[in-house]
Amino acid sequence: MTDRLQGKVAIITGGTGGMGVGIAECFVREGAKVALTDIKESDASRSFMQEHPGQVVFHTLDVTDEDQWVSTIDTVEKELGQLTTVVNNAGIGGSGATMDQESYEDWKKVIAINLNGTFLGTKHGMRVMKGRGGSVINISSIEGFVGLSGAGAYNASKGGTRLLTKSAALDSANNNYGVRINSVHPGFIKTPLISQSLEDRMSKLTPLGHIGEPQDIGEICVYLASDESKFALGAEFVVDGGFIAQ
Repeated sequence: MTDRLQGKVAIITGGTGGMGVGIAECFVREGAKVALTDIKESDASRSFMQEHPGQVVFHTLDVTDEDQWVSTIDTVEKELGQLTTVVNNAGIGGSGATMDQESYEDWKKVIAINLNGTFLGTKHGMRVMKGRGGSVINISSIEGFVGLSGAGAYNASKGGTRLLTKSAALDSANNNYGVRINSVHPGFIKTPLISQSLEDRMSKLTPLGHIGEPQDIGEICVYLASDESKFALGAEFVVDGGFIAQ
């Protein structure tokens, strides 16, 4: 363990999946206390919590429910100390339908979790951390920059996250809140849901010739949660093996 995040307290949404746990592993290694949140616990999050008693907790959180955000932050601060970091990582993919075939219900579900949930996490992270400093890290995607057929709702949610981040960052700066707000844009990342055939296809699309690991995103998040990123505000951190450089 090192101490780049010693004294930091983080909430990581979508904390039961590969990316969420990968970010949490990097945070814990650097000395942070972490609250993993999701709509339900997973074997991975449960195991990780058991490996780090007192340093990692889990709370059920529907990121689209504002009241749950308020109560979760309050509980985490009582358990772990003053909140310093919110990582808005919760997200879902879309139906894969083309825009003319996309159902309104599927559209609303993706926007609700990926964009509205990020809005609520940013809002309430700013609310409790303003005046004392902190960091909000919004996990967007390379699909916040480039379009993909059959991913209209996902593209819209991630593009929206990109610009929501910039607006919130300026709100923080203009009002002297002292809260840094930035976005991270992963490329293709290996998680338990990625099949070998899909990984092979993604690798061929990535200039480096392979897809990323959850820890690749975690390391950027460590930087953004640490005091080392004191001059980073409203910025986009792309971690994609060169995909959008093409």
